[in-house]
Amino acid sequence: MEDRIILVDKPAGISSFGVVARVRRGLRDEFGRKIKVGHTGTLDPFATGLLILLSGKMTKRSNEFLKLDKEYEATVRLGCVSSTGDPEGEITKVNERVPEKSEIEKVINGFIGKIQQKVPKFSAIKINGRRAYQLARKGEEFETPTREVEIYSIDILGYNYPELRIRCHVSSGTYIRTLGEDIGEKLGTGAYLTALRRTKVGKYDVANAEKLEDFLEM
Repeated sequence: MEDRIILVDKPAGISSFGVVARVRRGLRDEFGRKIKVGHTGTLDPFATGLLILLSGKMTKRSNEFLKLDKEYEATVRLGCVSSTGDPEGEITKVNERVPEKSEIEKVINGFIGKIQQKVPKFSAIKINGRRAYQLARKGEEFETPTREVEIYSIDILGYNYPELRIRCHVSSGTYIRTLGEDIGEKLGTGAYLTALRRTKVGKYDVANAEKLEDFLEM
């Protein structure tokens, strides 16, 4: 079938657009002609997990998927900040303050509900027709919008300073990198993400996704 929903477990080190390009080439080889392929929400290159792609006529339904809630697992490193909010940026040490788990729980609970979140400069949104991350990499000055998002839940999966592992259930449009930075700011330690994995988009689970290489081999 050329009109389908494709669930891919994205590996680290490749952009979402890179995944789309490789899947498009794979379908072209399979059907002997060009097949339209699009994503339904990007993942950062360092991130892994569920990437939903649509092919053929299914691409017309992309807006349905963009609005779905999402679930992530993230590793937050306290005590430092990153220029990009992730391991790909310039890392700067803030301090060696070690917050108690109870303090972290209190700070995290303060983010539950509807909050205002500023879109990070290293993101795929368009500013005057250009991707924000492209402008940021060139050192250009620009402002990103602030959006209302909703955090449904944040669970602590583990804490061994400086690493804090969390699971987040959030609305569409939420940036987990920004959430990690905001948690670090509230704690007075600074923070950035060292790992991020998207596990669910709406009813779709990464457990049912194919590894990129496995899909291409098929």
